[in-house]
Amino acid sequence: MDFESKATAPNSTDNIEFAQPARKPLKLLRNTEALLRRPTVATLVPILPSKLSNKLQVASNVADETLQELAEIDLEQISDFELQSARIRVGLSFIGFGALMILMLLLYLNTLHPELSTVEQIRSFWYQYVWFVCLGVAGLFVLGREAMRPTSNQQKLKFKKR
Repeated sequence: MDFESKATAPNSTDNIEFAQPARKPLKLLRNTEALLRRPTVATLVPILPSKLSNKLQVASNVADETLQELAEIDLEQISDFELQSARIRVGLSFIGFGALMILMLLLYLNTLHPELSTVEQIRSFWYQYVWFVCLGVAGLFVLGREAMRPTSNQQKLKFKKR
């Protein structure tokens, strides 16, 4: 008896080609944001007072210019080493925001609910504690991943030459 199965169908997962996006993501962001912002501004300008409508139009023009500059950035040219400082800042922001929100929660509980003991406060507001602690832990993971990321001296030298 032959118990070994023989595959008759060819493996279709070997030759998968992924479609390349027709547009750059930053151009898509610019166009999508403009399609949402421009009608909104056009609707609000006649309703608002003249001083406020002028500021809204100026802000809309600044948004157009800024998003146009962003759309010209080629994401393929940004190296991993150049993104290191942004990843560190994001991790630190997560940690800082989590710690700040825990302090705000403690301030809220001590001022508006002083009659509750610490255990009762945690029992009542455990959901918020968990969210803020998890946010800080996520920031620690981002920083830990960045600390363990290998860096080559060639990338550092290349970045310094620019």
